[in-house]
Parts: sequence; C-alpha cells; structure tokens
Amino acid sequence: MSAVPSRAPRIDAHQHFWKLARGDYRWLTPALEPLYRDFGPGDLAPQLRESSVDATVLVQAADSVAESEFLLATARELEWVAGVVGWVELDDALAPRQLERLARESKFVGVRPMLQDLEDPRWVLRPRVIEALRAAAQLGLRFDALVKPQQLASLCELRARLPELWIVIDHAAKPRLAEGQNWDGVELWRAQLRELASHPRTHCKVSGLLTECGPTWSEPALANVFEFLRATFGAERLMWGSDWPVLQLRASYTRWRNIAEELTRSWNSQERDDFFGATAARYYGLSVHHRVGHGR
Repeated sequence: MSAVPSRAPRIDAHQHFWKLARGDYRWLTPALEPLYRDFGPGDLAPQLRESSVDATVLVQAADSVAESEFLLATARELEWVAGVVGWVELDDALAPRQLERLARESKFVGVRPMLQDLEDPRWVLRPRVIEALRAAAQLGLRFDALVKPQQLASLCELRARLPELWIVIDHAAKPRLAEGQNWDGVELWRAQLRELASHPRTHCKVSGLLTECGPTWSEPALANVFEFLRATFGAERLMWGSDWPVLQLRASYTRWRNIAEELTRSWNSQERDDFFGATAARYYGLSVHHRVGHGR
C-alpha cells in the first residue's frame, strides 16, 4: 500500500474564545452586538472543517492571568488547539516567575500584552517589561505585539534592545485601511515594518485586515497589503490568522479564508505552505496533527 502523501499543516495562527460571565473582557460591551455572546470550540470547529484548517493558536482577549488559565484549560481538551498565547502583567516584578510557571504547560507558547489599549505608547520599554520579555525569550516563549501604527516606533526600539526576542506583529499593526490606500501615515507604517522585518526574528500575522478596512473593503486594497507584506517579510515569516470571532464584524470565516487563498494564488507552493501553516508551526514550535477541526 502506498503512503498517503504528506502536506504542510494548515494553521489558523490567531483566534479567540470567550465567556462573558467571566467578566474580564473590558473592551467587549453590548455596543459590539455581533460579538457580545459566548464563543467557544463548538462554534469554531465546523468552520475549521469547512476550510480544511488542522489546528489553531488560541490568543488572549482579556488582560488577566485568570483568562490565560481558562484558555489553557480549554486547550487541554482540544487536540486541534496547538498553542495558547496568554497574558501576564509584564510591568510587575513577579512577571518572570509567572511566565516560568505558565511555560511548564506544553501548549503555552507566548505572551501578549494589550499594547493597543495602553495610554503610554512607550509602555513596552519600561524596565520591568523589558526584564519580563527577556525572561520570556530565555524560556523560549514568543511575543505577540498587538500594536497600532503609532506604537511601531517603540516596537522598533524594543526590537533593537532585545535581539534575542522572537516578535510577531499582530494584524500587520492595524493599518488604517478604512481611510483609503493612501491613508495618513502609510509611508511611515511601511518604513517601520521594513525596519522591524530587517531582523530575522520578527514575523507578521496577516489577520484582522478586514476589520481595519471597514464595511466598504475591497479585494484590490487588500491585495496591495498582501504584496507589501510578502515583499517585506517573505512568506516564510508571514502567517495567516482569522482573528475569529472578531472577524465576524466584517465577514464569515470561510469568506476570509477564500479571500486569502485568492490573493495568494500566484505565490509558489512553498510560499503558500509557509503562509497557511508552516510559518506558524515553526515560529511557535507547534506539534500539529491533521485533525481538520475535530476534537473533544
């Protein structure tokens, strides 16, 4: 009997779960009506199967260690959740110890402070934060940078101070695509992403872009972003993510997946394998079995 041909894993590098009753999602209010309910594995698994996605990276959505514990407990029950990016109060002397404790969990792969919501654009450069991120790097953990364009300057400085730290820029730093392709600040955004990409330990998630486009998004505008990111990072440092269920503000899971497939149709097979899964597997050190959304 001939062997079944292998293929690169298909990984959603960025998705969320939440339960409103937990009470620590300060950003999630009734004003965000499509999102203001519980979202869990039973909601996502059918969409993973439909899109032939094998595994996911589950990312924090609340600034509490309790949510990190909640996500890890969920991941233990789901083979297709390959990794968890959690939250720790990095500006705390006890942060290195907290990170060391969480890192004992095999699926705890990274940490993400909610930088975009912080008033101080230089928060990530505070001494205790730097020391916590240095500890994270020593533990083999990755850093998800949830930033907006105005915080990229600080991220560039962090990149220079901690060359040992592996950084992935979430949602391509949220370019203001709703303002059009020539939005104010686009050239600075491009220049700062190029500076960050010049370091080989910097990666980028192609996720959250539909939300930034606003309700009148167009595929040509997205195509320009895809090609800029490809030219800047190379597919070997780009990873596709859904940002589900936030994605549902603009489109379905399948729709976003199909858009990404179409916009990368001209890429070669290695680039597509990297973009749709292999990059995430390498970056986070994931062990992925082809489960296509199955799990307990």
